[in-house]
Amino acid sequence: MANPIRFLEEVKREVLKVTWPNRQETSMTTVVVFIFVIIAALFFLLADYIISESVRSILGVQ
Repeated sequence: MANPIRFLEEVKREVLKVTWPNRQETSMTTVVVFIFVIIAALFFLLADYIISESVRSILGVQ
């Protein structure tokens, strides 16, 4: 049977091994994520427009 006290001690030891990012690293990562989200949104907006115009052209629908 598992020992809950031992489990919590092991969890504490593992948490102490984690390297936490500092404020600057977190801020830079956030900026990079937002930039990539904007790029992805623009890509899918353009792809959707091209596909929808192609389908309209093929089907002859205005």
